[in-house]
Amino acid sequence: MSRILIIRFSALGDVAMTVPVIYSLAKAFPAHEITVLSRESFKPLFDKLPSNVRFIGADLSTKHHGFGGLNVLFKELNTEKYDYIADLHSVLRSRYLCLRFKLEGAATTTIRKGRNEKRQLTKKNNKVFASLKSGFTRYYDVFERLGFRFDLKFNSIFEKEQVNLSEIKTLTGVKTDEKWLGIAPFAKHKGKVYPLELQEKVIEHFANDERVKVFVFGGGEYEKNIINDWANKYPSLVSMVGKLNMSQELVLMSQLDVMYSMDSANMHLASLVNTKVVSLWGATHPYAGFMGWNQSTDNAVQVDLSCRPCSVYGQKPCFRKDYACLYQIAPEQIIQQIENILF
Repeated sequence: MSRILIIRFSALGDVAMTVPVIYSLAKAFPAHEITVLSRESFKPLFDKLPSNVRFIGADLSTKHHGFGGLNVLFKELNTEKYDYIADLHSVLRSRYLCLRFKLEGAATTTIRKGRNEKRQLTKKNNKVFASLKSGFTRYYDVFERLGFRFDLKFNSIFEKEQVNLSEIKTLTGVKTDEKWLGIAPFAKHKGKVYPLELQEKVIEHFANDERVKVFVFGGGEYEKNIINDWANKYPSLVSMVGKLNMSQELVLMSQLDVMYSMDSANMHLASLVNTKVVSLWGATHPYAGFMGWNQSTDNAVQVDLSCRPCSVYGQKPCFRKDYACLYQIAPEQIIQQIENILF
């Protein structure tokens, strides 16, 4: 039996993308003990994984903050004497922990993020427009370099388990003949967010369709206020902001007929429960490798512009100043793509 430590602290979408790979590893090597080190808030992503996977939450804000905190974290982890360290993050924190474990005799390796390839894909002039390795493949490559080869086989964190809806049905109601649509209209960066005045047209269409029940996902006061305004205009809309924890959100997402999401964490969460996602891409592009697990690019809504993608994460200001990559997407295009799946 060997002990494997896997490190990925953030962000939520990137941590979610580790799940299909870690699940596949655990199934292929059931005698190995696998430990996932991440932020405590991400624990629900791993609760349903095979029994040889356990989770350790790092407190990077207080107890494990800074250089001294990393030393505390290392001492806590090192009581297990890990044989292999898989750094799926490659940031200062994870590289430091890898170094400490390497000095203890563990085999270590770090993800190769393909930064140069991504620069070539996103540069303004002489762009190299080519599909890059997916994040899932980059994660898998880390384990392969450690000597672990296995097939990537994953369907849902719930597998064949009967999903327990009792905790959420007071909020969602009981599903009958209507279709359940999830809408996640926000993302961290402006270059990923469909303009709100256009977004509302999509929401209005489905809120007025008696065949569809619409659940809107978001977080924080800014998003909550916008979603509440929409809910006041369209009473059939169900706001889920602040009403569910992550485990409950995953349960609800597993019951959706389709999730409509920006290139954001919600795309990846829905993918982990085998729900089809209509994803919208503006400044970013699926070619950078962040499409959700088992999601089809046929359901990726985007426009062809020579400047796309201008960013891997959507954080760069639009050099054209007009965000044409978003404004040139017609609401009707999104509506049609969603209805192709719903009906």
